[in-house]
Amino acid sequence: MEKDANRTPVKITFKNTDTFNFAFDLVDELGRKKPDKLAMLWVSGDGETEKRFTFADMSRLSNQCANYFTSLGIKKGDRVMLVLKRHWQFWCAMLGLNKLGAVAIPAVNQLLSHDFEYRLNAAGISAVLCTADGDTAHQLDMAAEKSDTLKTKILVTDRPDTHREGWHDFNAEYTLFSDRYERTADSPSGDDPLLMYFTSGTTGYPKIAVHNHKYPLGHFHTAKYWHCVDSSDTGLHFTISDTGWAKAMWGKLYGQWLSEAATFVYDFDRFDAAKILPMFKKYSITTFCAPPTMYRMLIKEDLSKYDFSSLKHATTAGEALNPEVYRKFEEITGLQIMEGFGQSESTCMIGNLIGAPHKLGSMGKPCPIYDIHLLTPDGGEAAVGESGEICVNVKDGAPCGLFTGYYRDPEKTAEVWHDGFYHTGDLAWRDEDGFFWYVGRIDDVIKSSGYRIGPFEIENVIMELPYVLECGVSAAPDELRGQVVKASIVLTKGTEGTEELKKEIQDYVKKNTAPYKYPRIVVFRDELPKTTSGKIMRSKL
Repeated sequence: MEKDANRTPVKITFKNTDTFNFAFDLVDELGRKKPDKLAMLWVSGDGETEKRFTFADMSRLSNQCANYFTSLGIKKGDRVMLVLKRHWQFWCAMLGLNKLGAVAIPAVNQLLSHDFEYRLNAAGISAVLCTADGDTAHQLDMAAEKSDTLKTKILVTDRPDTHREGWHDFNAEYTLFSDRYERTADSPSGDDPLLMYFTSGTTGYPKIAVHNHKYPLGHFHTAKYWHCVDSSDTGLHFTISDTGWAKAMWGKLYGQWLSEAATFVYDFDRFDAAKILPMFKKYSITTFCAPPTMYRMLIKEDLSKYDFSSLKHATTAGEALNPEVYRKFEEITGLQIMEGFGQSESTCMIGNLIGAPHKLGSMGKPCPIYDIHLLTPDGGEAAVGESGEICVNVKDGAPCGLFTGYYRDPEKTAEVWHDGFYHTGDLAWRDEDGFFWYVGRIDDVIKSSGYRIGPFEIENVIMELPYVLECGVSAAPDELRGQVVKASIVLTKGTEGTEELKKEIQDYVKKNTAPYKYPRIVVFRDELPKTTSGKIMRSKL
């Protein structure tokens, strides 16, 4: 797990997962055994400020946070929301909550008052840590007026002149507390709740997925064998997600630090490829992960102007990535993007892991801790080449990393946990070599004239066109066929969406896939509706 000053392995063993607590057993342990090992390099949004945190720093700061939160009345079992963008304080606060036993609930800062109102009440949130940037604190203030549970509001900012009535000042207050925090017999571990995610909610209100303290262990293979993080002194992993997304825990904390690898954090507001691309050379980033949306934006830049010589491995997850994007990225960087699949409810379930063969565009094969089955609607096993729902066998217990259920919602939990399986709601098919290929969400499949059409396969073809920036394929009602294929397309800058272009796109699809799959409706949009985690919401197209 860890190396000493001579770079020889120092074994850290977790003998009993029922007593495991990531902050105590991993961060504090590394803080003692290798205090100077870099844990995180943080860069401000303007690029002017850099902060380096060692494991000793994180151990000490998390102790201060645990003591600070205790002084505010936050206790084991309380639900605490963190709306902190990519601020460095997120990591200290998260670990402090992990030690204290309060349940962390990450959220994105784009939410508005009605979004916060729902979350505060649905989860019974008693405290919130919020960025001082933008209008987020104001939106929370409005939501707090309709909450009976929210008692404590903490503002997080690096600007000393920032103050808000009714809010505690995190930076001014947490430093007043001791950097010693003792583990007790009542400290959280194992099956105790660790954190909760509000799921993306492509339809209806988001559900609340609950994870216990074993969840971080389920991310070891995510980081070690999928991200292929480098634990040496020169290794630096960059996952681009906001801390409000579940993907942040995939790539910015648990698995990386279990692998003893440092993470790189750029605290930007809006994704700007021209600002991010030079950072690969400047900071010698060695491994990288981003959602498909951002890869699609990256390849539209002139990548030949940038230096990727330090980069050893690239990955993606969140939704399927179009083969055209793979090809363009490999052409410029020499690296194949390795896809993975999972959910807010899990860690990486299926992936292209190190040392295994790879097929361009495939999700890969099941990860070792997950017993994956593709099930047909009647509960049988899908044949080779046949679509089936991705399900996890939990008859003998769930793997660490899989959620324990939806908070306060036994009905929704029972909808996905039944007959000895966890049902993901995602469809895939398996080829003769055991590789899985994504089809789409069950609700996204288009049923036209007796055919079942997966939207992703059509999106792949349309994305091959050089003037297409993004594409979302969905069903449109049709009296004759039941449903027809509709393509909603975002064009590259300077491309005009004409009727002739629509016809060109339709003809291209007809020539490059089965003719019945071509989009009978083509519309051009300035942007596509997405969840907070960046997934295209086909139900709104």
